[in-house]
Amino acid sequence: MTASRPSSRQSAAPSVRLRPVSLREQARDELRARIVLGQIEPGEVRSVIAVAEELGVSITPVREAVMDLANQGMVEVIRNRGFRVPVLTEHDLDEIYRIRALLEAPAMADVVRVLDGAPVPEFRRLAEEITEAARAGDLATFLDKDRQLHLGLLDLLSNGRLTAMVAQLRDQARMRGLRQLAARGELTRSGEEHLALVDAIEAGEAERAVELMHAHLAHSRGSWAGRPESAS
Repeated sequence: MTASRPSSRQSAAPSVRLRPVSLREQARDELRARIVLGQIEPGEVRSVIAVAEELGVSITPVREAVMDLANQGMVEVIRNRGFRVPVLTEHDLDEIYRIRALLEAPAMADVVRVLDGAPVPEFRRLAEEITEAARAGDLATFLDKDRQLHLGLLDLLSNGRLTAMVAQLRDQARMRGLRQLAARGELTRSGEEHLALVDAIEAGEAERAVELMHAHLAHSRGSWAGRPESAS
């Protein structure tokens, strides 16, 4: 008797491995996007029950997501009422910009050193996707890909604390001016800045990469406040 041959379905290795994402993570990502885009107004008290109904999930994952965001400084929990997004002053935004500039810009020199001229097609792809999303006015994709590129570059340095600090600062800053910039066609500039940064990194130009990140963060500072570019 000959052994039965395994079917192609049984023997084929999976081409894609999916990462299970919990409702808590999905709720957290959705709330983060709404906050960063200014869809939840600062100072407005939101009910966890109401948000859960909007998202079509139970209260528990939303409550857990809110606690995660509270630990990151993105929201304040209001006992027996829900949560609210803190109101940021211009001074707050300046502080966030300066800390990011101190952390993220010099880190680009280390990224260049670690890569040593190696191509980074995954980051070029992200930069292109950021630019395409900007042209299309797809702000959710723009933010997602932008976050992946910035934090992904820092991940190359194997310094988890650095990546976590920048991630937290990004989320705290918010970008309430993105819609206006997209409507004026100025958001595409941000995507093109990412492409220039990738060019400098692949070329091994450390000083250029640092300069480009400094300039990019200065331009982004304006979008946090809803104006084309930071006056500071």
